[in-house]
Amino acid sequence: MPDRVSVAKTYKLYIGGKFPRSESGRVYPVHDAKGRFLANAAHSSRKDVRDAVAAARKAFAGWSGATAYNRGQVLYRVAEMLEGRREQFAGEVAASEDIPARKAQSAVDTAIDRWVWYAGWTDKIATVLGAANPVAGPYFSFTVPEPTGVVAILAPQRSSLLGLVSVLAPVLAAGNTAVVVSSADRPLPAITLSEVLATADLPGGVVNMLTGRAAELGSWLAAHANVNALDPTGAEPVERGELARLAAGTVKRVLTVPEDEPDWTQRPDLGRLRTYLEPKTVWHPMGV
Repeated sequence: MPDRVSVAKTYKLYIGGKFPRSESGRVYPVHDAKGRFLANAAHSSRKDVRDAVAAARKAFAGWSGATAYNRGQVLYRVAEMLEGRREQFAGEVAASEDIPARKAQSAVDTAIDRWVWYAGWTDKIATVLGAANPVAGPYFSFTVPEPTGVVAILAPQRSSLLGLVSVLAPVLAAGNTAVVVSSADRPLPAITLSEVLATADLPGGVVNMLTGRAAELGSWLAAHANVNALDPTGAEPVERGELARLAAGTVKRVLTVPEDEPDWTQRPDLGRLRTYLEPKTVWHPMGV
């Protein structure tokens, strides 16, 4: 019996809750750390960026208007499904990052724990980061943190899952929607995460996953008027200045990131949650 011919997968994008092909029709091969072919990934175009931003903007009202409890439940459901596909993620992380199976499993476990940690923050953000302000008059004054809007994320290039989860989960927990450009050379865990998100009760458009080169797609996201904040973690350090300049044209919030990728295994603080929140102060007269 002749040997089977393996079926080479060609993955698509994840935009608006659907899996379309790239408008450009371009794909590029994805290899493991030893140079062996794994799959083809879609090479996103400027039109794909525009479609993803439009989908994220459309989904923002529903996601930011959902109760904190509801957002937390949806994110927790994502963690449950990550757990169910733990072995697949571990295999993809091991192949992409050229690390032993045990270390890959540890990275996946930490990613799941990280997702649960941020899911638990959804109904605590207002209490911890909001305030009842003392005023010298017959008024109540409250400061309430509200989500920024659409956040563009250039995902870490080296940490294909744990780094991705560490930059995406705080955006969603704070009530924002996201357009993510995955690691260019290690996109498979991000693609599989898209499949999880599509079946985990997360409304379409809340997360939009693009594959391709951050150097090509980042400038279009930074200059896009419907993007409110930018995380340039996955951009080369020499490109970040230009991204900040483009983002300044539409007064975007640009996250300050270290030159090298941080150690994603370290426990996070509230820094990323704060970045994607805007304090709004409300005054109300007493007795009315």
